[in-house]
Amino acid sequence: MPEASSATLGTGDTALVLATRNLHKVREVERLLAGAGISVVALPREVVLPPEDGSTFAENAVVKARAAAAATGRAAIADDSGIEAAALGGAPGVRSARFAGHDATDEENLDKLRREVPVGSRLRYVCALAYVDPVSADEQLFCGYCLGVLADGCRGSRGFGYDPVFIPEAYAGADGPTMAELTDEEKDAISHRGEAVRGLVRWLHR
Repeated sequence: MPEASSATLGTGDTALVLATRNLHKVREVERLLAGAGISVVALPREVVLPPEDGSTFAENAVVKARAAAAATGRAAIADDSGIEAAALGGAPGVRSARFAGHDATDEENLDKLRREVPVGSRLRYVCALAYVDPVSADEQLFCGYCLGVLADGCRGSRGFGYDPVFIPEAYAGADGPTMAELTDEEKDAISHRGEAVRGLVRWLHR
């Protein structure tokens, strides 16, 4: 993407369109941006997002942000994120949401990961967050990562996706809490999405 260097967040310009239909992501991004005084605008129902068929998280994030920005005429952000397992050579990666099949549920994806990856194996959460402003033509990409290991079972009722089996490195150990057992504040401080959003905020407020 072109390196963004001129746009800054000005007075009254504190709302970004979030290009997702995932309510879990909406709540998490809203929470992460609220402290910076940035609000999230819901993606209009009539806007159709392109398929996530890119080969990288960045490719998928960029096309979604561009589509939302073009359709609304407003600055937009979009993320693509997932989990990488060292034991699977980095899979499921960009196919994290479809690991067990195109219409797989979180539970089905979790079951497949637990069948194929040994307990204690290295995992990495990845988030690519794209920003696109159709007025200034600014584009920027922010990436976040969170290292961890596979838990010996599903634990916790918070979070979503693979959170119930992901023990973050910051809490390393077989008995460490999973992402789904952390409070919102604890998760936001170490998560891949938290790191990416903080990068966005620093750039907007530079």
